[in-house]
Amino acid sequence: MTYSLQQVEGKIRLELPGRLDGAALRRIDEEILGSIEQASVVEIDLSETTELSSFGIRMLVLILRQLSCSGIDVSIVGVSSTLEGTLDAVGLHLALSCPVDPSPGPLKRRGSLFLHRVDIYPSHHIAGHPVRQGSPIPFGARPVAGGINFSIQSAHATNCALLLFDRDSKELTAELPFPEEFRIGNVFTMFVFGLDPDQIEYAFRMDGPMSPEEGHRFDPSRTLLDPYARLISGRDVWGVRTNGAPAYRARIAPSDFDWESDRPPGHAMEDLIIYEAHVRGMTADTSSGVRWPGTFAGLREKIPYLKDLGVNCIELMPIFEFDELDNPRVDPTTGQPLQNYWGYNTVGFFAPKAGYAATGRFGLQADEFKALVKDLHYHGIEVLLDVVFNHTSEGDQTGPTISFRGIDNKTYYMLGGRGEYLNYSGTGNTLNCNHPIVRDMVIDCLRYWVSHYHVDGFRFDLASILGRGRDGEVLANPPLLEALAHDPILAKCKLIAEAWDAAGLYQVGSFPSYGRWAEWNGRFRDTVRRFLKGDAGQVGELVQRLLGSPDLYADRGPAASVNYITCHDGFTLADLVSYNQKHNERNGEEN
Repeated sequence: MTYSLQQVEGKIRLELPGRLDGAALRRIDEEILGSIEQASVVEIDLSETTELSSFGIRMLVLILRQLSCSGIDVSIVGVSSTLEGTLDAVGLHLALSCPVDPSPGPLKRRGSLFLHRVDIYPSHHIAGHPVRQGSPIPFGARPVAGGINFSIQSAHATNCALLLFDRDSKELTAELPFPEEFRIGNVFTMFVFGLDPDQIEYAFRMDGPMSPEEGHRFDPSRTLLDPYARLISGRDVWGVRTNGAPAYRARIAPSDFDWESDRPPGHAMEDLIIYEAHVRGMTADTSSGVRWPGTFAGLREKIPYLKDLGVNCIELMPIFEFDELDNPRVDPTTGQPLQNYWGYNTVGFFAPKAGYAATGRFGLQADEFKALVKDLHYHGIEVLLDVVFNHTSEGDQTGPTISFRGIDNKTYYMLGGRGEYLNYSGTGNTLNCNHPIVRDMVIDCLRYWVSHYHVDGFRFDLASILGRGRDGEVLANPPLLEALAHDPILAKCKLIAEAWDAAGLYQVGSFPSYGRWAEWNGRFRDTVRRFLKGDAGQVGELVQRLLGSPDLYADRGPAASVNYITCHDGFTLADLVSYNQKHNERNGEEN
């Protein structure tokens, strides 16, 4: 196919004789496009076009769409009835209508993408940003060629806006309301062109009913964190206080880490020797001798120590983003504020804690944690994460609105008949984990940590809550637990349940397993402690525990029992053999 470009009676005429194919249209170089861009009227002559290709039609629609949206008056002449019918069927008339004000300035080539995709050009301009309807999946923010795709769901919100912030100054630079046509079902989605993932932070606003008795707590004045945020700013350095509550904002996580040939060690469940560790507590003291105390990098330096102990698996207490300063109590002996040290109060499920990274102030916590996992794997040590899907850091109705409460409170939390929070976790709220939306979020989260961070498994805090229905009832066949057991991406992961909750449900030996779930064996812990103390009548019980608890796991085998004597709850191993009673005077909890 050849083309002819002529200036006739004050307008540009582009003749496209012969076969209309994509390869020919790509040969239109910048000089010809530049000539068209300077015109105000363009006529495209298809009278000598004899044959169509599907890609050629798409390219023609692309050209027409871009010219029209740039304020150029475009017309087509010489269209045969066959060609006209074909072009009409693929929406040619839509290409000649632009729903927003023409974009200022000349057209811009986007490298080799200029004639490759129809959807690389904006359909709207909002708050100074060129945008178009985005892709509803995946949720969160995802960089793609030319910009960033944003997607968030809310079943009950009436309106949503995307907030963009400058990463350095922290200033709000733009607020982009989602047009109604950018809502697909209950998903608000927008593609914003030209954003630099390294220079922005983002959040959302949601509007909707404020009727707590019906379960809704929308407040359009709130800045809301994306539930799918892959990186979170606000607590970038451990323990550094700010004025007021932290301003949590989401960042775009890089995906260019070099894993080389990393593979999971793949130890059998029955061969695991698990070391439970707190990332900060492991190396925070100067006696650890590490370069970066209290961090993922510091923990890397302790790998030789773990190997000397014979450990082949490390279970990390929560590393999802949390607020270590979220603790109202003070040390009764010093009067100093206490910290939420353990981290069982999640702010964001997809984001590694910035304050656990020596590089957190630079936003490199994801890379630092990946380097830790990679090095542990190199030395044959698996990585389990202690995950908390039973509640969030938002607490009850008196707690802060950070994310879920302001996005879709009625979906994310278990609520009573008057909209009150059901509290099976002992923290003020309970995640509604068997609601399909929340269930999918949990699965997406675990898949993300396995595929992007190469973790080997998970220990689920108060896992019995994951088997409760929306009203708190105990389900015979919990959808979430079954889905996790049979998920193809999680197929090789260790799934370990803390098989009880704070409302009295105790399922050690009876947790729904689906042939996959193991359990923290609290019966083993209690029996061994009693025996070591010299309590009478413990021999028969101890025999059962040392045999792998066949009275509890006859159908699953002894590998379903994770045997332990101490953990983060209660005494350390040294305290266990040193004291008869707790000595927690300094935690301010009088226990």
